[in-house]
Amino acid sequence: MQRTGKKIQIENISEFKQQLLLWAQQFNIAVWLDSNNYHQKHSTFDAVLAIDAFSHIETNYKNAFEQLKNYQTKVNDYIFGYLGYDLKNDVEKLTSANFDGLHFSDLFFFQPKKIFLIKENTVEIKYITEVENEIETDLKTIFKINNQQTKTNSKNIKIKLRIHKDEYYNKLHSILNHIHRGDIYEANFCQEFYSKNSTINPQEVYQNLNEISKPPFATFLKLNDKFLLSASPERYLKKEGDTVISQPIKGTEKRASSKKEDEKLIKELEQNPKERAENIMIVDLVRNDLSRSAIKGSVKVDELCKVYTFEQVHQLISTVSCKVKKNIHPVDIIKDTFPMGSMTGAPKISALKIIEELEETKRGLYSGAVGYFTPNGNFDFNVIIRSILYNSSKKYISYSVGGAITAQSIPEKEYEECLLKAKAMKQVLLKAK
Repeated sequence: MQRTGKKIQIENISEFKQQLLLWAQQFNIAVWLDSNNYHQKHSTFDAVLAIDAFSHIETNYKNAFEQLKNYQTKVNDYIFGYLGYDLKNDVEKLTSANFDGLHFSDLFFFQPKKIFLIKENTVEIKYITEVENEIETDLKTIFKINNQQTKTNSKNIKIKLRIHKDEYYNKLHSILNHIHRGDIYEANFCQEFYSKNSTINPQEVYQNLNEISKPPFATFLKLNDKFLLSASPERYLKKEGDTVISQPIKGTEKRASSKKEDEKLIKELEQNPKERAENIMIVDLVRNDLSRSAIKGSVKVDELCKVYTFEQVHQLISTVSCKVKKNIHPVDIIKDTFPMGSMTGAPKISALKIIEELEETKRGLYSGAVGYFTPNGNFDFNVIIRSILYNSSKKYISYSVGGAITAQSIPEKEYEECLLKAKAMKQVLLKAK
């Protein structure tokens, strides 16, 4: 695939990003990824917009990774899209029979006609040759966009819980029984908050969520009538050359109103034996997953249980890396590690079966991944958490939160952690009313 492009310098990059996102709303298919200038070592771009499909692949879980592998090889170009959680059923002999109010397909990727890659004040524009003559016209239109949008009224947002508190406690006791019996060491148990017969302005809600969260892996995804509005703080997997890294999050603490209290909470999180145990168990799982694709002896832990601070919470994040052989297909690396350990548990297959049985909702896109492949086989994917999912045709809004359950878990504390993680999504949805 031939692409034509140009690089431009933008003085007010923050304003340009807002204009770009507003301009993207006219297209049926769009992916916007934004790091919010969060300081991190492994960032390639500060923000990316990909719009308008030249070609695409959309499928359920059956043979999905093989289909993606063939598609990625064939187009040999930038492709953007998502991996739904239920691709687990392609990797292992598993099923998903829980309720689904959203109806996202299990896998979707597209080859965009138009791409904008932002790094600091430089914008690199890459259009396929069929539409290269539209670059200048598009830029003129984008620069003219007025960011002061009139607020729209969202309707009928009443947030309900799929699992109520007492039932949540019962389900956690079931997981703890599995742990005490030795079936698993850890399980990531999730619950859904939802609103039926509700409408929102997805772009407006995304911007409000992003503003209060400022996460490093923010995503606005539009796929016709379906939307992902994500304030994810977590990277799933990135490949750069022969290096692959994963950065699982396990361990959460609230933010404080004063700097002194915040520093105290950071120290407590760093030293909290339960939170560290959660994280280390998943690090071991990630190391094992990466070893399937890695050059022998190359898997290493670069950071263990480091506290990263975000607008809403402090998190314990570890970084695990490895080297891979040049002839390994990038899709195989993902398949070997999917679904990510931070959203499943350990041992992974046992945990997957138990959480499927106890959860009430099909996870779908939640706890899957959004990202992109480059023409040379590099890739970068986030973990879809802290996210609002919306099907505008069905008028169904959903957000889910979860927590790692270990032998040391106290159900009441786990429930409080879920509410803390859900706070930002609830705040922007109720504010939208």
